[in-house]
Amino acid sequence: MNTLDVLTFGQRTIRSTVDRYGPDDWGRIALGVWTAKDLVGHLGAFEVRFADQLAPFAGASVETDLPSANPRTFNDDQAAVRRDWPVDQVMAEFLEAHERVMRLGALISPEVWRQVGTIPWYGAEYSLNDLVVYQHYGHKREHDPQLGAVLEQR
Repeated sequence: MNTLDVLTFGQRTIRSTVDRYGPDDWGRIALGVWTAKDLVGHLGAFEVRFADQLAPFAGASVETDLPSANPRTFNDDQAAVRRDWPVDQVMAEFLEAHERVMRLGALISPEVWRQVGTIPWYGAEYSLNDLVVYQHYGHKREHDPQLGAVLEQR
């Protein structure tokens, strides 16, 4: 598996949708009570957390406390943190965190990406590659149709 390609494709999926947004689209409901901006903020928080999850494998420092945030309330807590941020700040966090993911990812050897048991907090039978596919890439693919539906509300 080319992990960096999978990460690129997941990001490209979201970007191809939100790059078509106009100013009014960001305030439209995308999921439950979340606006498109809230949903991208949620994805940004996931991206920041994922970068911090990768950091130790790349010999880098963890920069936030998001890896230890309560998983039961993570989504709503992080959406609330970003609710009053301007769209530019939400997008900047999302994009900058992805750049960090890609920099860190390039430092991780293919053997480490494939090694089972390196992320016991996710499951002893999983590897970093599994985390990328099942959680990270899958998460972006899950939310892209919701972001796309915002375009249909015009």
